[in-house]
Amino acid sequence: MMQALLDYPKISAISPQGCLNATNALEFETNLTKALAQDGISFLLVDLEYVESLDSAGLMALVSALKLAHKLERRFSLCSVSPSLKIIFEMTQLDRVFEIFEGRAAFEAACLSHWEATLTYA
Repeated sequence: MMQALLDYPKISAISPQGCLNATNALEFETNLTKALAQDGISFLLVDLEYVESLDSAGLMALVSALKLAHKLERRFSLCSVSPSLKIIFEMTQLDRVFEIFEGRAAFEAACLSHWEATLTYA
């Protein structure tokens, strides 16, 4: 009899609020780094639903975290990007670099399909 070995991906989510700018970008980047460095993390989701504005320092914190995620072989995604923030990503062409989901549900569905695709059988 074949038995599926269930190995759920470990997901961590961060939901920053307000403005991501020069005054708090370093703290934000530190939080992202800590989340990515956790043992066993497969995915880090940054939910931007409650972020009102983003400047270049906030954007660079996200880019630095994305580079670290690649180095650590972790998946790094964004979701719930408002139209005003989406423009920033499009103007900087970072919408082509980041994996951006409409919302948490879309992210969770993508994770589930990824998880199902990597199921192993013993």
